[in-house]
Amino acid sequence: MYRRKGLRLFAVVAAFALIAAACGGGGGETTTTGGEGTGTTAAAASEVEVFSWWTGGGEAAGLEAMIKVFNEKYPNIKFVNSAVAGGAGTNARAVLASRLQANDPPDSWQGHAGWELIGTYVAADQIEPLNFLYDQEGWLDVMPDTLIPLISKDGNIYSVPVNIHRANVLWMNPTVLSDNGISVPTTLDEFFTALDTLKANGMDAPLAMGEQWTSMHLLETIMLASLGADGWNSLWDGTGDWSSAEVTKALENFAKVLDYTNSDASALSWQDAGQLVLDGSAAFNIMGDWQEGFFRELGKTPKTDYDWAPVPGTPGTFQFLSDSFVLAKGAPHRDAAIAWLTVAGSREGQDAFNPVKGSIPARNDGDRSLYGEYLLSAMDDWASNTVVGSLTHGVVANDSWKSEIDTALGLFLSNKDVAAFQDALVAAAAASPNQ
Repeated sequence: MYRRKGLRLFAVVAAFALIAAACGGGGGETTTTGGEGTGTTAAAASEVEVFSWWTGGGEAAGLEAMIKVFNEKYPNIKFVNSAVAGGAGTNARAVLASRLQANDPPDSWQGHAGWELIGTYVAADQIEPLNFLYDQEGWLDVMPDTLIPLISKDGNIYSVPVNIHRANVLWMNPTVLSDNGISVPTTLDEFFTALDTLKANGMDAPLAMGEQWTSMHLLETIMLASLGADGWNSLWDGTGDWSSAEVTKALENFAKVLDYTNSDASALSWQDAGQLVLDGSAAFNIMGDWQEGFFRELGKTPKTDYDWAPVPGTPGTFQFLSDSFVLAKGAPHRDAAIAWLTVAGSREGQDAFNPVKGSIPARNDGDRSLYGEYLLSAMDDWASNTVVGSLTHGVVANDSWKSEIDTALGLFLSNKDVAAFQDALVAAAAASPNQ
């Protein structure tokens, strides 16, 4: 079982009301019970609709790898891939919200562990508890201690995590750094020096950035670098002060970093920003480790075509997020959905998915021989670093709070007014605390 330190975002759930589920058979003919009502056999359910935002790069390829495992185990169930592209899930979640409001849920959908899950779908009573499935599959023995509280409420577990991603990763072009005599920066001061050197040597935008959600991702990593793990955590647990001088300095650092980014950022995807690094048009990109899945899908070689390090100022801290899947209340094909969740939580499913996706398995028993150099380093850091949660990817703030921050960020990207941005963040924290 993994051991973690530093993530004090949720109190550990004291006990789980595990409900036994009678299951038998195989080859796609499992009869499932548990939760609300008793379903028909999975084989009798003709299809399962799974909703996500994985439509390109290593994300889509990873999902296809897990679908292949599902099809082998359940050949009588048609997998309906209802993925929606764009915006780190922003577009998909808008479509999903409309469907849920219309009482037209997919059977299962992607949701980030943390306040996105608990503060949205659990709060609205839109998903079923999965205690019976955890009991059936023995998942409490293989899922991280850190993760279970983030997907639980009042003793019930509400999703199946499929991975762990790291948010605070600096991606680099090693040739560009070598040609400019730059060592890998480990502090913010070293980062600014490297960026200044590149600009002086004729690179207009040494830090590649994409559309607005990627700027929020950049914001949270620079704030973490500026405030440290304890300072970052304090902003979300109510003990920190958004009006403090430390937050002011963090926002000033963010404003300074933006001066080194490309002017066409709003028109680019995260993949486009990563491509700028591969091409040598930029030296750096700050993005989660799904970027590595994209690089690998392009056939690029680690440590040659690209390199990585923790975001300067954050070595020893692992800023994480976790993708998971839920079971809809009133799922049209409930037993087929449970079959999907069983694959999503299995070692076989996660070891098919994660090496391609560019993430590490949520389970602690993944086959390390299947994972590349970067992902092995991420596994080791996840097991030893101080762990903190991501804002952009649903861990530390509920949707209303995140939305207020996003609105304030949009204005800041236009006017670069640090004082006004900080005032807006103070107001957002007062108006939309985690509930």
